[in-house]
Amino acid sequence: MSRIVSVFFLFVCLVSSLNLVAQESENKIKTPKEFFGFQPGDDRMLFDYDTLIEYLQQVADKSPRVEMIEIGESPMGKKMYLTFFSAEQNISNLDRLKAINKDLALNDKLEEEQLKSYTSEGKVFILGTLSMHSTEVGPSQAAPLLAYDIATTSDPELLGWLENVVYMIIPSHNPDGMDMVVNHYLNSKGTKFEGGSMPEVYHKYVGHDNNRDFVTLTQSDNKAVARVYNTEWYPQVMTEKHQMGSTGPRYFVPPMHDPIAENIDEKIWNWTWIFGSNMAKDMAADGLAGVSQHYLFDDYWPGSTETALWKNIIGLLTECASVQFAKPIYIEKNELVARGKGLGEYKKSINMPMPWEGGWWRLSDIIEYELSSTYSLIKTGSYHKKDILLTRNALCKGEVEKGKTLAPAYFVLSAKQHDKGELLGLITLLDEHGVEVYKTSNKMEYKGQVIEKGDYIVPLAQPYRAFIKEVLEKQKFPERHYTPDGEMIRPYDITSWSLPLHRGVLSYEIDEVVEELELNLAKVEFPIVLEAEHTEGVKTIVFPVSNNESFKIAFAALSAGLDVSRITECSKIGDVDVKTGDFVLPISGKNSDKLHKLFDGITVNPITLTEEVSENVKSMELPKIGLIETNFHDMDAGWTRYVFDSYNIPFKLLKPGEVSSKDLTDYDVIVFPDNNKSILLEGKYKASSGAYSIPSYDPKYTKGIGKEGVHKLMKFVNEGGTIVSWGLSTGLFMGAQSIKISEKEKEEFQLPVSDISDGIKKKGLDVPGTLLNIELMENHPLTLGMPKTAKVFSRGRPVFATSIPYFDTDRRVIANYPEDNVLASGYAKNSELLHGKPTMVWAKKGLGNFVFYGFYPQFRASTTGTYKLLFNALLLN
Repeated sequence: MSRIVSVFFLFVCLVSSLNLVAQESENKIKTPKEFFGFQPGDDRMLFDYDTLIEYLQQVADKSPRVEMIEIGESPMGKKMYLTFFSAEQNISNLDRLKAINKDLALNDKLEEEQLKSYTSEGKVFILGTLSMHSTEVGPSQAAPLLAYDIATTSDPELLGWLENVVYMIIPSHNPDGMDMVVNHYLNSKGTKFEGGSMPEVYHKYVGHDNNRDFVTLTQSDNKAVARVYNTEWYPQVMTEKHQMGSTGPRYFVPPMHDPIAENIDEKIWNWTWIFGSNMAKDMAADGLAGVSQHYLFDDYWPGSTETALWKNIIGLLTECASVQFAKPIYIEKNELVARGKGLGEYKKSINMPMPWEGGWWRLSDIIEYELSSTYSLIKTGSYHKKDILLTRNALCKGEVEKGKTLAPAYFVLSAKQHDKGELLGLITLLDEHGVEVYKTSNKMEYKGQVIEKGDYIVPLAQPYRAFIKEVLEKQKFPERHYTPDGEMIRPYDITSWSLPLHRGVLSYEIDEVVEELELNLAKVEFPIVLEAEHTEGVKTIVFPVSNNESFKIAFAALSAGLDVSRITECSKIGDVDVKTGDFVLPISGKNSDKLHKLFDGITVNPITLTEEVSENVKSMELPKIGLIETNFHDMDAGWTRYVFDSYNIPFKLLKPGEVSSKDLTDYDVIVFPDNNKSILLEGKYKASSGAYSIPSYDPKYTKGIGKEGVHKLMKFVNEGGTIVSWGLSTGLFMGAQSIKISEKEKEEFQLPVSDISDGIKKKGLDVPGTLLNIELMENHPLTLGMPKTAKVFSRGRPVFATSIPYFDTDRRVIANYPEDNVLASGYAKNSELLHGKPTMVWAKKGLGNFVFYGFYPQFRASTTGTYKLLFNALLLN
């Protein structure tokens, strides 16, 4: 070989070698520390959402064991992802495994041979949802370590588990909140306020209440998560990963404490024991102390991500003790306490056999506990693969069989409803949940009950029967006690969520399968498309006040500068009956070009008239609305913002500390959602003992309204403004009030309304979050569009009493509890103490108005049956 050829050969080898090294370097997955510049879990270090997703995507791009797909958007427009971890052959076969999951979940006619094949070919899918409560940073911060380990491991045991399991995570259930919290912490880092509470809610709207939304599915991030288990991937196991307080157990794993949902099959509950007990055992083997079970958290109410339980999924919850975001904390042994049910004291017990003894607690500790619990989940899923897959289909078949043999067999939702838009919204929501809805093709009669043509029927012979029954029936709280005849175990959250009752939709049950009805059903296809009505020659459109949707259109039209009026008395226009409060939109003039945009998304056709309407109408103006929202994680105000945005209601936020300096003449209406009087007034928590506690916020966020601000509010009303208030915020306006007239003169007065709930509570009233019946004053501006009776969501306070007014004050009881049968759904003790008591009151001072509610008119955007009581108040002037 010539020297030139030899040199060339050596050069080619060198280039090839360098290329190989470069390629290996390019394909090498960076460790989390290399990528982020710190090890996830390091003290006082956090990464944000986009950086998390960027890391997981680079792992997915370079590892055949990892895959990422987009599943939706957050309320603030961030893309949301689902990340899969499994053996390479499973990742390459996800579509086939997804089809097997669906068949196991929904096919109640699977033959034995097919089932046997599925249990061999199929895999256990476990879904983990991480850090939906964004202050609970640990689960999301642990995700990169899990991803790197699975992508690069050569551990034969872990690789063996991944042969049988597909572990899926939603890296951050709440991307918007994650960025809010991380930015808040990093901005305060190094200051004396580091680790202090974040002002405002960690979500566009609802903050911590995002884990109360999995029945109503109002938020886009929750919709994306629910689709994963309701209608797309059908995992057999789901775990939501949270954090809890700092001074109790270090970790919670299932099973849950009583009470539990009675509609859920016992197989589900038994599997939660298996997964939870294995987590406790495996975590102890890893040397992790303070793991608790059967403690504090119950599984009675749906609404959390664990609503998956009602869909035949083994739903699990884990909770880890928190630090101050990423700031370590030192916990003295005497500061460790047990709270709530399951642990009477912080001692070694069957529910916590290895207590943690105190000391430093760090984010790295949280991550260690998270990784240990996750690997235990994957291991248990792998060990029990066949039984878990068999159970999923057994639950499907069992629920369908229960629907055929147990009452009720059907829920009937009459096509004729007071508010048809709410009916259509309800059945559309059921479709989102994976529930099939049918419609009758012909009128028929069964045991004296007329079922009209077009009525909607929801059969319970469906795989999701437990969910259908849970959300369509009236709730009756399962009273359980710590000892026979002893103290009742109190509910963790609310006790009522019946969709028809909360929405004001009439429904009834049929207890047995009816062959004639089965032959009379046609499946409803979604989305429901509104059939356009003939509009030739139409000069006026009327939107009935009985429909919530009409308010939405009216506010949108006013915001667009269109002419809108309201009918002032019931009358007949041609052959059409119109009612007081109906909204009237002429389609000529400036309205003609903009009207068509208002019809996007409406579900109920309006009334069309070929004549103009000029009598018995009053022109409307768009009210200028201020909404009070504190910085104290004000979820009820957040829900109110969501409702206002959903109904095209413009508003401006008003912080309590701004009231004294703002020009309140810029507003027509000021809305006070539920909040503690002391927080609104002083920016502090005040206990029933009278003692104050200093909040963990930077003081610049805690300024209250103050006495000067209250004087301004009273002047605002006296000169013609309206204050709308519910819940504890009504306390701000009870008792002696004053209006500052000059530096030396003030007017003192007292509204003829008081809150008597403290006295009633001392007599034994207990309403922990319940649906109650009320009776409404008819033909009042505040009750336009409402039926004579309604059902309201209440926590038992306030309860009003009125008195004879003096001077320029007045009052009217708009709604009161009935003289009997106050309880509509849920739990209430000694509810007879509410009989006949006022629960909604209008009060007058000078030229203005107060509207007080003893209930939540918009509770978590779930009580649409009482929205009109709020909307009418906004339009009172």
